[in-house]
Amino acid sequence: MKLDVGIIAMDLDDTLLRHDLTISDRTVETLRAAAGKGIRIMLASGRAPNAMYPYAERIGIDRAKSFLICNNGSQIIESDTRKTVRETFLPTDIAVEAFRMTEAAGLSCHVYEDEIIHVSRETEYSERDWQLSGLKPVVPEDYEALLRRGVYKLVIPGDPEFIVPVECEFKAEFSGRATVFVSKPYFLEVLPFSAGKGEALKVIAEEILGISRDRVMAFGDSMNDESMIRYAGQSVAMKNSRQEILDLGRHVTDLTNDEDGIADFLEKYVI
Repeated sequence: MKLDVGIIAMDLDDTLLRHDLTISDRTVETLRAAAGKGIRIMLASGRAPNAMYPYAERIGIDRAKSFLICNNGSQIIESDTRKTVRETFLPTDIAVEAFRMTEAAGLSCHVYEDEIIHVSRETEYSERDWQLSGLKPVVPEDYEALLRRGVYKLVIPGDPEFIVPVECEFKAEFSGRATVFVSKPYFLEVLPFSAGKGEALKVIAEEILGISRDRVMAFGDSMNDESMIRYAGQSVAMKNSRQEILDLGRHVTDLTNDEDGIADFLEKYVI
């Protein structure tokens, strides 16, 4: 029996993308087959829009009326027109406070804008982020002035073992004021409170498209996907997910992101 789905939303890294940051021909064909059945295909990522557009083009939603959930839910844009539908900025006082705490911890900050990454200083992680996102790192003269202009989120990279205690400190400090989580083992993120992927997906499904929650399918693997996995009536954890996401997902793929896990699942249960 096939599942009745109106939306398929997918995280990018370690979910839709293979480790070489590509999408297989099989997955592209499967997603286009799903779109041919009237299902809205969407991408939901911590990436900025410019780092998501190539993948939207690859699967063909740059020519379809659909949406991209960017910056982990702080920004929703139309996939064809690239028009911003909704955006939520991190409150300035929180952004500045988080930046000062980051500096005190000896770490750096990353902020994404257009085709660049504003980094408070260059580190091995700014180079890694450049390779991952395709956005070039630039060090601004006055980082706090940049934050006061308005940002969607802060990314704080660092050694995974050091990030754990910093995450605990940030969660305690910003409890009820901002959303804090580790998206990759070496990326700590600070976002506007209640502005995650799940909240963005709910806006798109219920307010814009009028599609009920039980007909929303979402694929994810990590903690920045948690709100989306919690919201979607047909949530799917990747086989390679963190244990927390595996425990939350209604379904689990039989294959990993490197093995076309999404395509395999959709072929079996959707198309």
